[in-house]
Amino acid sequence: MKTLTLLEVNNLGLGGFLLIIILIILFVALVVSVIITLIVKLIYESGNNKTFSKKQFIQTMLICMLVFGLISGYICGGGF
Repeated sequence: MKTLTLLEVNNLGLGGFLLIIILIILFVALVVSVIITLIVKLIYESGNNKTFSKKQFIQTMLICMLVFGLISGYICGGGF
């Protein structure tokens, strides 16, 4: 029996299904990153009259998304 990998979906019509799964993972990563970044922003601005700039917000969100991507890649890649 031949094992099926995610890259071998073109003959079975599963391309749309794979695309939906990837989009769901990206959407969840984006939402979780925004929530974590808002929490970080609230903590950062709570003391000493500091402001959280737009650049810092975007950088924090991207770092959160990268960490989330590493974690989901490790789990989906079979390392867990």
